[in-house]
Amino acid sequence: MRASRHILITGASSGIGFRAAVRLLRAGHRLTLPCRDAERAAASARGIAAAASSAVEPQTLVADLADLESVNHCCEQLLARGEAIDTLVLNAGLQYTGAREPRRSAQGHELTIAVNHLAHQLLGQHLLPLLEAGREPRLVVTASEVHDPTSSGGRVGQPAGLGDLAGLRQGAGFAMVDGRSPFDADKAYKDSKLCNVLFARRLQQLLEQRGRPLPVIAWSPGLVIPRASDGFFRYSRQHNEAGQRLFALVARDLLRLTETAERAGALLAGLAADPAHGRAGFHYWCNRVLGPGRRRFEAAEPSAEARNDALAAELWTLSAGLVGQG
Repeated sequence: MRASRHILITGASSGIGFRAAVRLLRAGHRLTLPCRDAERAAASARGIAAAASSAVEPQTLVADLADLESVNHCCEQLLARGEAIDTLVLNAGLQYTGAREPRRSAQGHELTIAVNHLAHQLLGQHLLPLLEAGREPRLVVTASEVHDPTSSGGRVGQPAGLGDLAGLRQGAGFAMVDGRSPFDADKAYKDSKLCNVLFARRLQQLLEQRGRPLPVIAWSPGLVIPRASDGFFRYSRQHNEAGQRLFALVARDLLRLTETAERAGALLAGLAADPAHGRAGFHYWCNRVLGPGRRRFEAAEPSAEARNDALAAELWTLSAGLVGQG
């Protein structure tokens, strides 16, 4: 029997994160779930326990990823408790495709980058002492193949690209990370996923330099079309619900290019707890489409830009400054 792990996972209220949390709880692991507010936290804990047929509910805390003060308060609570974290899963994400103007976090940052990247950098840096104290610790970051302009999803629309990070250099108020205009919500999402991979690679490099290497895993779950009740597209539906429904019909039902949340959740649970993923170093895993209804989960190389060490170092430094960890 595998030993129980203490796993902290963001984005477990719905979609891939919810499915992963159910599997992990059912397998006997102890879960800590940061959630947007107390009501959502209570509902998530009950729902996951019920789906896992578990008498034990996950532990929850309030952490609104769109508010760095809320994230920082959550981290301070966890540090005060002092319980080691065996696996830190930075999984939450949002996308509001179709918007013509950027939405803003509590600190004034463009919302996609704020939630998908900056909040996770704050969690990763601030909670690192608890992770390093864990048993065979590892960190998992949910990215996406759209970070790569040569991938099938990355070729649609404007490609990911961070330029010289001119937007981040401006501080709060930027629209795009590369500083360009006009705002493109789809590119903002792709850029955030590129930031996820660069963050993971840079963290692994810094740990290696300190002589404390551990597994740092970035991964692409494939194209997962959430149900209407899931939170991922809650902003997109405000702008382009008809387009989202049509896209889901074509990609999922006609072309059969999508992955289910259930199967993607199983992959994430494996990355979080399976001993096979316990080798130190940076790893990138991609759930590739081989054809209609056919996929293969395999180790892969991220994009050329995601392998740019100088860009990774500069992104880390600028982001750390923005989240108060510089």
